[in-house]
Amino acid sequence: MAWYKRKQEGIQTTTKDKKEAPEGIWHQCAKCHHKTTVKDLKENLYVCISCGNHERLGSHTYFEIIFDHGKYKELFENIAAVDSLNFVDQKPYAERLIDARKKTGLVDAISVAHGKVNRNDFVIAAMDFDFIGGSMGSVMGEKIAKAIDYCIEQHVPFMIISKSGGARMMESAYSLMQMAKTSAKLTQLAEAKLPYISFMTDPTTGGVTASFAMLGDFNISEPGALIGFAGPRIVMETIKVKSLPEGFQRAESLLENGFLDFIVERKNLKEKLSDILVLFKNMQPAKD
Repeated sequence: MAWYKRKQEGIQTTTKDKKEAPEGIWHQCAKCHHKTTVKDLKENLYVCISCGNHERLGSHTYFEIIFDHGKYKELFENIAAVDSLNFVDQKPYAERLIDARKKTGLVDAISVAHGKVNRNDFVIAAMDFDFIGGSMGSVMGEKIAKAIDYCIEQHVPFMIISKSGGARMMESAYSLMQMAKTSAKLTQLAEAKLPYISFMTDPTTGGVTASFAMLGDFNISEPGALIGFAGPRIVMETIKVKSLPEGFQRAESLLENGFLDFIVERKNLKEKLSDILVLFKNMQPAKD
């Protein structure tokens, strides 16, 4: 009977012979903890098949999802932030920039690309939360401004995909100035009769919400996105309450209260954007 009994105590397999599951194969939903393969998650556009939670995406993944055949031309890639204030908190800002660039492979927290959506030209500026929390600094303001100038010159509609913790404190007043700068540039886009779509994803907060994120001809969002000026914890501390209403500052609440035009699931995003572009197309003035 010893054939099914262990003759010795302990695990006998040597370390070199142990079989470990390779990294990067499995993913666990941050909301419902459902486990799925990364391959299946990618095929479902990074949306949980169990609860519908929309995982955070980087700018280039959005470009691949939205633009026809995943093809696009990136613009203004050479604009990079500098530590002009020699800012230091827990570590110098210059070091934070180096670390963020190594971690993400990006130059800054926003990327701009020109492509086609169902054969309609479109320019998108998309943020990356992994780059210092998607914070708004001088580079973000400059890239948005240049993107708007490009749209006016090329007569192309514009969209910003927001995913940000707000202004970049390491740039102090330079960061806050971008709120006025981007808002003024959007006025020029409106005067050129070109549509601007503001697409808010999780999270969209701080000075981004207080400026260009809420100035769209269409203000739209992904399901469940946190959208607000200050986060729930700050709000509770400010108004001295222990709890907030269920769904406070989530996209569904903002839609109900009139701050959003509609909420769109990622699988429907490209077609919804195409519908908007077609809607505006006949309203645009002819090129000179």
